[in-house]
Amino acid sequence: MSLNIASYIDHTILKQTTTLSEIDRLCVEASLENFVAVCVPPKYVPDVKKMLDGSKVKIATVIGFPMGYNTIDIKVKEIENALDMGADEVDMVINLCSLKSGDWKYLENEIAACLAPVYARGKVLKVIVESGMLTDSELVSACDLYSNYKIDYLKTSTGFADKGATVHAVELMRAHLPAKTGIKASGGIRDLAFATDLINAGANRIGSSASMHIMKESRTR
Repeated sequence: MSLNIASYIDHTILKQTTTLSEIDRLCVEASLENFVAVCVPPKYVPDVKKMLDGSKVKIATVIGFPMGYNTIDIKVKEIENALDMGADEVDMVINLCSLKSGDWKYLENEIAACLAPVYARGKVLKVIVESGMLTDSELVSACDLYSNYKIDYLKTSTGFADKGATVHAVELMRAHLPAKTGIKASGGIRDLAFATDLINAGANRIGSSASMHIMKESRTR
């Protein structure tokens, strides 16, 4: 049976210069291809809500993006604003300064606070750990921490770091996360072969801005 790659894809555009016309095209493409979600800058969530009215495509946006060092209060407010505007899913960058400093208590406080509004609305939280910046030991420790919380997905990357998703990182995450916790691979996924390798390694979602190219490849197979 061939892989239904569209059922894994978060069709993404997060560049700083994103225009409304690009968002419109993203939504049209996502609807036509039946992608799981679009992932857009927070500014555009209300527009996407209108564009995707009647569609099954979910609306995702980003929190603390891309550096992750916003304070907890600010991240919580960002999440509440995103949900108020109509987001179904929020992709939040963890405080990498705290992880690198070994301040796990801060990260515990952060995830507990940020999960609260998501739980309250019955929405989805993806936690971005920027795996390309972590050692294997740090990534495993992050998996151990977030395994204690009912997050929906642990996500590899923002796509703004030098190193994005890798098969090795996804395999490591899958080995150290509960089965109920999904994995979103993102960052540098530009072709079907790599996307398929990541799914085979354990990824449940693929975040990509090259989704249409991936779909074109899938149709020529």
